[in-house]
Amino acid sequence: MSKSIKLLSLFAVVGTVAACGQQAAEEEFVVVEPAPITQEPVYTGKYK
Repeated sequence: MSKSIKLLSLFAVVGTVAACGQQAAEEEFVVVEPAPITQEPVYTGKYK
């Protein structure tokens, strides 16, 4: 094989190993607090 093919193959192998060898990123956990429960307004009449 020619030197250029060997060199390209080497870069491809090194790039693949580098990409697959990285550690997985740590997962982030988001805590969502529920909204407070509110009562519905009570109808008390027109002028109250």
